[in-house]
Amino acid sequence: MQSAESGAAAPHKGWTLALSSVGVFMAALDALVVTTALPALRTSLNANLGDLTWTINAYVLTFACLLLPAAALADRFGRVRVFAVGLVVFALTSAMAALAPNVGVLIAARAGEGLGAAIIMPISLTLISDAFPVEKRGAAIGMWGAVSGFAVAIGPVFGGAVVNGLSWHWIFWFNVPIGVAAGLLSLSRLKESYGPRQPLDLYGLALACVGFFLLAWGLVRVSSVGWGSAQVILSLIAGAAVVAVFLVVESRRRMPMVRLDLFRNRAFNAASWVTFFMYAALFGALFLMAQFLQVGLGDTPLEAGLHLLAWTGVSMFIAPVVGPMADKYGNRPFMAVGMALQAIGFGWVAMVAEPGVSFGEVIGGLLVAGVGIGIVFPTVANGVMTSVGPNETGIASGTSATLRELGGVFGVAFTATVFAHTGNYTSQQTFITNFSHALGLCAAFSAVGIFASLAYPSHRALTPAPAPAVQPVESAVPAVND
Repeated sequence: MQSAESGAAAPHKGWTLALSSVGVFMAALDALVVTTALPALRTSLNANLGDLTWTINAYVLTFACLLLPAAALADRFGRVRVFAVGLVVFALTSAMAALAPNVGVLIAARAGEGLGAAIIMPISLTLISDAFPVEKRGAAIGMWGAVSGFAVAIGPVFGGAVVNGLSWHWIFWFNVPIGVAAGLLSLSRLKESYGPRQPLDLYGLALACVGFFLLAWGLVRVSSVGWGSAQVILSLIAGAAVVAVFLVVESRRRMPMVRLDLFRNRAFNAASWVTFFMYAALFGALFLMAQFLQVGLGDTPLEAGLHLLAWTGVSMFIAPVVGPMADKYGNRPFMAVGMALQAIGFGWVAMVAEPGVSFGEVIGGLLVAGVGIGIVFPTVANGVMTSVGPNETGIASGTSATLRELGGVFGVAFTATVFAHTGNYTSQQTFITNFSHALGLCAAFSAVGIFASLAYPSHRALTPAPAPAVQPVESAVPAVND
């Protein structure tokens, strides 16, 4: 009877891992597939640096703002059901992006894709956590991370190949049939699960979205109007004020959208801030790197994508190996080493970048940074999911993922601000000089992530002490003759 139950459970675990991985693959791919198409978008849609920034940030900011409401909806209405809806939304808005006639429609479609991704990403991790026992969860999350790493690897190559062979519109069509098929399979193959039913915090959602949008808007506008502009200053002040109000409101609500008490959990807090700085560095560097290879080194879009494999491709081989090792030795050393390698890699590229530099001089730094990403990604996800109880995995995943995506938004915005300079796209010397400065900022973000990782508890501190053996009754009673 026990073997029959085990056999029945295996397909559930297999389908859960497979369909969750498909979802995270599409979401990660779409965040990156645009990078090698940015020069083509700039010329095809007459887009400026701010427009290019929003083709990424519209996706990531919507993703960040809606992660927690999506997790709450999934807990209430069923994780599988909401996951399937997210896959279909992602597919339909990808079709909208593919058909976009101008940059405004493209940015709106990218925001719609961010909504779908906000549903897919945290629920996929929660589904895996529910399906696998604690002792096997690290390996399953490692596989999930490997699929995401593969999407990171193939995204720039896929984008470059499509732009070279067809046009940028086709980079979005890929998601449509896969998203619809995965949504239907999820409804028929996955076991439904629910979490704690919480009221939807629409007031908190509105405050969070407005506050984060104003902060991102102010940072992005710096590249066009400068730090001294009234619209930049007012946008940043207003955004900070709204976010402060949001935090005060959430701290006083009985059932908040953001569980601020989670940040009193040392493991959760440290892992979440590591992922914030990792993504600030990663997305900032991705925004610039494909442009550097094409504008600075003269690559075609396909060549740029292939060269980026030295950076993004190596991570997919590292992640599945590191996941089980973190179960055995703890997450902290892997997070610290991974962030250090990412900082070293970005610093290396920033130092050697100059007119006439060859790809051979850059590849070493890209490889080092890629190994760092592969080490951090599965361990930081495992660190978040193992820091809370089973009833809190959904809200913990959503809260941490919100910080991660906000890190990406502010990473792109800050690096674009450092990079922005008149003549960037007409002078190779100006482009490369400002690229080096901006990539140095990405290395600094990674270095801050090292210190955040050191705050994560040691493996010994997280491992519960074994229960004391129960003594026989007679040995527990003092002998009469004593």
